[in-house]
Amino acid sequence: PGQDMRKHVIMTLLDTEQSYVESLRTLMQGYMKPLKQPENSLLCDPSLVDEIFDQIPELLEHHEQFLEQIHDCVQNWHEKQKVGDLLVQSFSKDVLVNIYSAYIDNFLNAKDAVRIAKEARPAFMKFLEQSMRENKEKQALSDLMIKPVQRIPRYELLVKDLLKHTPEDHPDHPFLIDAQRNIKQVAERINKGMKSAEEVERNARIVQEIESHIEGMEDLQAPLRRFLRQEMVVEVKAVGGKKDRSFFLFTDLLVCTTLKRKSGSLRRSSMSLYTAASVIDTASKYKLLWKLPLEDVDIVKGASQATNRESIQKSICRLDEDLSTLGQVSKLSETLSFPHQSLDDVIKDLMAAIHRELAEKQSLSFSMAFPPNKVELSTTKADGTESFIFEFPNPDARLGFEQAFEDAKKKLASSKNCLDPEFLKAIPIMKTRSGMQFSCASPSHGSPESSHEVWVCNSDGYVGQVCLLSIRKEPTVEACIAVCSARILCIASVPGLKRAYSCFFPPSPRRGRERAEPVGSPSSEPMPAQPEDAGPQPCLHISISGSSLELSEPVDGGNRELVPFDSDDTDDESSPSPSGTLQSQASHSTISSSFGNEEIPSCKEATAETTSSEEEQEPGFMPITSTYGQNRHGESPTDGRALRRSSRGSFTRGSLEDLLSLDPEAHQSSMWLGTEDGCIHVYQSSDNIRNRKNSMKMQHAAAVMCILYLDNQVFVSLANGELVAYQREAGRFWDPQNSKSLSLGSPGSPITKMVAVAGKLWCGCQNRVIVLNTATLAQEHTLQVGQDGGRSVTCMVSAGTGVWVALQSSAQVRLYHATSYEQLAEADITPPVHKMLAGSDAIIRQHKAACLRITALLVCKDLLWIGTSAGVVLTLAVSAKAAPALVGLSQGHTGHVRFLTAIELPDGFDVLFPLP
Repeated sequence: PGQDMRKHVIMTLLDTEQSYVESLRTLMQGYMKPLKQPENSLLCDPSLVDEIFDQIPELLEHHEQFLEQIHDCVQNWHEKQKVGDLLVQSFSKDVLVNIYSAYIDNFLNAKDAVRIAKEARPAFMKFLEQSMRENKEKQALSDLMIKPVQRIPRYELLVKDLLKHTPEDHPDHPFLIDAQRNIKQVAERINKGMKSAEEVERNARIVQEIESHIEGMEDLQAPLRRFLRQEMVVEVKAVGGKKDRSFFLFTDLLVCTTLKRKSGSLRRSSMSLYTAASVIDTASKYKLLWKLPLEDVDIVKGASQATNRESIQKSICRLDEDLSTLGQVSKLSETLSFPHQSLDDVIKDLMAAIHRELAEKQSLSFSMAFPPNKVELSTTKADGTESFIFEFPNPDARLGFEQAFEDAKKKLASSKNCLDPEFLKAIPIMKTRSGMQFSCASPSHGSPESSHEVWVCNSDGYVGQVCLLSIRKEPTVEACIAVCSARILCIASVPGLKRAYSCFFPPSPRRGRERAEPVGSPSSEPMPAQPEDAGPQPCLHISISGSSLELSEPVDGGNRELVPFDSDDTDDESSPSPSGTLQSQASHSTISSSFGNEEIPSCKEATAETTSSEEEQEPGFMPITSTYGQNRHGESPTDGRALRRSSRGSFTRGSLEDLLSLDPEAHQSSMWLGTEDGCIHVYQSSDNIRNRKNSMKMQHAAAVMCILYLDNQVFVSLANGELVAYQREAGRFWDPQNSKSLSLGSPGSPITKMVAVAGKLWCGCQNRVIVLNTATLAQEHTLQVGQDGGRSVTCMVSAGTGVWVALQSSAQVRLYHATSYEQLAEADITPPVHKMLAGSDAIIRQHKAACLRITALLVCKDLLWIGTSAGVVLTLAVSAKAAPALVGLSQGHTGHVRFLTAIELPDGFDVLFPLP
């Protein structure tokens, strides 16, 4: 009997799966494909078609395979037949979870798209009616669209029935247990996503409805803003008596309006799925008086109220004294023999003004004998503070409002304190050609003159351009230079060798020491000791939007040294985003590698200005004369050692043998640019690139995917799967012939991302991470990320003992331990991005939610920055003890974020530079 029941449940699974697949086919064949035909383009906008049927083809493909497997299982049925392994295989795939999650997250948008299409074109309504009559089950589009939402709970019930009739010693039992757990996890995730999406949608539409009910109200909708409550109150005015008012309390805003308690024609929102009638009185009329951020409003209580009353009483006493004085002046004026009509008029006007002010203060003093249903609000405005007194219908209403108000202020303050960066400025970057789009960026590690520069690369596919962004007194675009005839895919800053001997310069004012602090993945070189007086530096967070750079400043006032950048680009993600590669350089200290000794000037200052090797003059050797004086310690430089003079006028002291074997360029930092046509351009300074002369050019057989400096080597990954490691000998500059190469990937599966982690090189290849020993280039470990081999690693950054990894076209970011390789956490960007987009137009929201993915990662200080295809930038506190939450930045971008990088600021940088 047990076996019969097992087969009966399996047959039920087969029948229901067949019905589900038929429904998906009807959606595809009966609705989606006809609407995709060019002749039907007038029925429905193509973008709405994509939104309505998002993920349907993927669902159909998966379930057709699953149906075939179940059918084979039934055809070959026997007593020990297993079906649990099929369920485990199907429901443990990340791709299936992602498909269902994306469908659920988009479900309300899809319903919205159907409604918009119906309203826009009546012919679409007729098409739906005709398609419903023609499909076998006579099912409407809305009935078919709900099927995927209802399907997962059905699997839960079927597996539960199977377990009920499967003995524990049956070979299928452990598989069914695993399948039940997997399906439950998928169901919970889907239910959570459905509830979250519905809640966000409901909140956004209620705010939109409220805005339509208040005359004069604009721009009420904002990401994460929710309506909390409405209160009908009476404003107690010192002059003019009492006025009916209405409060609208939101999570970050207090709105006060006039109130007319009568029905009438009101403006209605076009979106009527959720209405405001359930939360506010829509029968009354409202007109905006003021709206203020909650941070600027306080409830005056206790001692503050007593202080206010005392202050008013003192004002009344002073006004009484002024009246008495004016009375005496008036009597004295009567004794004047000279005509004094003008004086009498002034005295009369002044006394009238004092009487009015006195009446207001007395009335206010009287009203401040607070009964339990009155509240005083103090507001901070540009021209000072202002107080309002409001009377509630009863003490309970007042108490409820006060509690909701204080709770909202506490939550707002808490969210503001969690390292929430603040946007400051957008910096336009000139487009020298139409179609130029950002691709990558990196701070330079050069001389003090160039160490506060960011090289921003962009391209139109035909010309690669570098924009030099100077970060000194304020961010300034100094030059935009075309450097090659191909797209620049990646860029890396490579430090020069550290000097072991002193440098001397012609007399000049000494530069102030600069201070820096490393962040993110550890540097391969030790950091110099920090001076004890090194204080926190001001910092800007900079992002690039369209053809602009945006700056933002973190709220946290301490330890601000780094400037994160992010870029917005509408380019397709077919070319790999280099943002992950950039992080390892961007997070290092650029100053510390230049300043090895605090007591003498940096040798980088001596050589960083040197031009390309073709340009450099033959260095000369000369004895030291008294022209150059003595050094800081009083030593005479004429101690029997030689000096070598560079083409820029700096001098290096050492033995003649050392100086003869020394390549002056070895100590210069350089910038390496990798292009789509397989070329690497190496520049030794911004002067080089300004003169359009590179120091070195290396051609490869395939596109350069990413470049990373680690352990005195530069690692280059190519699109043909090859990894090339360039090396330099002691005292020498990089030699194009001195390299090793190995094949880690293939032309179809190259290394797409590299990052330095605990002295090892992590290489992302397909959905695997290969850990290499940099000395031997031997593979030490291979880590699999997710189950889908078709998705490659596109973003990877190191943060302390963890590594954050994101896969291609994925909305999830995973955290792995740097040495045990265990997965520690996973974060889904979908809910916070949808919250940030809740206030956008329906069409924009649908378009951005359709193919949401992570496009860039950066770790800066204690924050993980996440760039998305929706243009939303998220942050995650990586050091939080409790489960951290993803927070969206209020400044978003039109296209997707192409890169994130960071720069250290010079000493004395003023964050209050002139803003637009």
